[in-house]
Amino acid sequence: MRDIKTVGIVGTGVIGAGWAARFLARGVDIIATDPSPGAEAAMRETIELAFPAMQKLSLAPFGERGTFSFTTSLEEVAMTADFIQENVPDNEALKCKVMGQIAEHAPADVILASSSSGLLPSVIQAACRHPERLLIGHPFNPVYLLPLVEVMGGDKTSEDAIAHATAFYDSMGMQPLRVRSEIEGYISDRLQEALWREALHMVAEGVATTGEIDDAVIYGPGLRWAIMGTCLTFHLAGGEQGMRHMLEHFGPALELPWTKLKAPELTEELIDRMVEGTQAQADGRSIRDLERLRNDCLVGIMQVLKQNQTSAGTTIARDEARRYTARGHARWQAGDAVAAPLKLYECTVAPEWVDYNGHMSESCFLQAFGDASDALFRYVGIDEDYRAAGHSLFTVETHLNYLAEARVGEPLTFTTQLLGLDAKRVHLFHSMHHGTTGDLLCTTEQMLLHVDTGAERTAPMTGPVFDALSAVWAAHAALPAPEQKGRVMDVPGQVS
Repeated sequence: MRDIKTVGIVGTGVIGAGWAARFLARGVDIIATDPSPGAEAAMRETIELAFPAMQKLSLAPFGERGTFSFTTSLEEVAMTADFIQENVPDNEALKCKVMGQIAEHAPADVILASSSSGLLPSVIQAACRHPERLLIGHPFNPVYLLPLVEVMGGDKTSEDAIAHATAFYDSMGMQPLRVRSEIEGYISDRLQEALWREALHMVAEGVATTGEIDDAVIYGPGLRWAIMGTCLTFHLAGGEQGMRHMLEHFGPALELPWTKLKAPELTEELIDRMVEGTQAQADGRSIRDLERLRNDCLVGIMQVLKQNQTSAGTTIARDEARRYTARGHARWQAGDAVAAPLKLYECTVAPEWVDYNGHMSESCFLQAFGDASDALFRYVGIDEDYRAAGHSLFTVETHLNYLAEARVGEPLTFTTQLLGLDAKRVHLFHSMHHGTTGDLLCTTEQMLLHVDTGAERTAPMTGPVFDALSAVWAAHAALPAPEQKGRVMDVPGQVS
C-alpha cells in the first residue's frame, strides 16, 4: 500500500465534509467530488465550521493545512488519490455501482474505504477490480470531532489493507475499532438501533416525549457511557464481585417484558409525534445553531476526559503528543463584612496537573489561579446570568511568581487581594499557599478590563457587581502591597 498524501472524498454531505475537515487539519490534501448542485459550497461551509471546534479541542498546534480541490469527475478522483473515502447514500445498488466505477480507475495499491453504516463489504466488493483493497471505514458524526471509526473487511479484503487503513486512521487522531466478524450494522449502530427502536415504541405508545427520552440518556447513562461504555459500567454495578454478581442480581430482569426490540410501524401519527417533539426541543434554534452548541459541548466533554486520562481523552492526548513531536463562597450582599484578604478558593493538585518531574506544571498554576478568579467573580455577582446579559471581565495582563513546587494530591489554598479598582478596571493579586504547611507557593498579579461583549469594547460596571467590588476595595485599600507586586500595573484615579 502507498503512502497517503492525498485522500479522495466521494460524496460530500455531512460525513464526507467531516472527513475532509479532519484530514485537512492534519496536512492531508483532499480532492472531492459530488454531483449534487451546490455541493462544493456546502462542503467548504462545513469545513470552516469544523476548524474552530477542532482547534478548541486540542492545545497541540496543527501544522500547515492540506490543500482542497473539487472536481465533477469521479475518474479524476480515483486516479489522483492515494486513499479513497466513499460517502454516498447507504443504498446497496448505488454503493456497488460507485465503488465499481472507482475501482476501475484507482491504482491497485489504493485502499477503497466506504463510510457505510451497515452494508456488507463482501457485497460491495463483489464487482470491484482488486477487491482485496476494499473495506468499511464507518465514522460517527461529526467526523472531525468524534474519534471512533469502525474498520471491517469483506471475504476478499486483505489483512494488509485493514492494517494500513487502521494505521492511517490512527494517524488522523482517530480510535479505530476492528469489527472482527462481517455483520450488517457493525457494532455501534446495532447498539444505537436497539435504543432507537425502543424510543420509537415509547413515543408511539405515549409513554414519553422525544425530549423526555433524550433527557433520560443525557442526564444519566449517557454520561457514564462516554467514560466506560455499557459493559464496564455494569461490571462496577456488581460491587466488589463485579459482573458476575451484577448478572446474578439483575439477570432475571432480562426475562421481564421491559423492552420491545421489534420496530413499530412507522405510521404518519408516529412521524408527526417525532417531528413535533424534536421541533419543540430545538425551540426555534437553527441547525447551524445546534451544530455549534453540539460542537462546544463535545469539546468540553472530551477535554475533561483528556484531563482524566480515559476513553476518548487518551486518543486526544496521543494525537496531541504526535503533533507536538511533529512541530465556593456565598455572594456578597450589601452590608456584609469583607475579609482582607479574601479566602474564597481551595483545591488539591490534580493528577493531570503534574508534569514528568512529578511537580505541578507551569500552565496549571495559571489554571488554578483562573479558578480562584472565578471564585471572586461569583462572590461579586459575575455569573452565567451576568455574562448572558453581555458583560464580563477579561484579563489583559498577568505576572506570575513561582516560589515553590506542588505535588499531586497536595492541598492548596488561595487568598485574593484587590490592588486597585475603577469603573472599567480591576487590579487583583492572588497568593497560592500549601494547604497544610501554609508555605507560599506562587503568586499572580492581574489586570482585568470590564467589557460589553456585544459591542466588543470596554464599558463601565454598574449596579450590584460594582457595589460588591467597591466594598472589597474599601476593605483592601489599606492593606500593605504584597512583596511580589510589580511596578507596572496600576489603576490611576481609582475609586476611593
